[in-house]
Amino acid sequence: MKYKNMALAGIALGAAAYFVKSRTNKNLAFEVVPNFDIEKYLGLWYEIARMDFYWEKDKSNTTARYLLNEDGTIQVINRGYDEKKKEWKKSKGVATQVKQGYGKLKVSFFGPLSSPYNIIDLDDDYKYAMIAGKNTDYLWILSREKQIPDDIKTRFLNKAESLGYEIDQLVWPSHDKI
Repeated sequence: MKYKNMALAGIALGAAAYFVKSRTNKNLAFEVVPNFDIEKYLGLWYEIARMDFYWEKDKSNTTARYLLNEDGTIQVINRGYDEKKKEWKKSKGVATQVKQGYGKLKVSFFGPLSSPYNIIDLDDDYKYAMIAGKNTDYLWILSREKQIPDDIKTRFLNKAESLGYEIDQLVWPSHDKI
């Protein structure tokens, strides 16, 4: 009887945790940037802000570089300095554009497993971008420079908040080692 009660309590706790997580981790259907030119998007981007997750945990000086492969896919090279281990980390992946002319890609760092990469805001000069993942656990603000103008920052933060992101949870990495 004791184990049955413990099992029921465990199930109840698991269900409660799932409910809380599902309420805070919204799966959203993002509207991506139309008239998107992948060629203009290629190159080096500095990560200005992010919703933190395991690979980027404790990382500063984070960048993403996008290079066009001969087969039309995009090589993705993410790099960051691990502040705890005092070393640079790098990961390589491949992205494919889901639909020509739209800022919707799939990125894979682990073979056939891919994740959505939704460009949901982008300035006309391709200098500043906001990227959403599959839900509100994933968000990146990128820039061609190590900083972002206040008006662009405000625009991106307002949009992120309107989509349900908890913008006070964003991490703002430094770029002092690049």
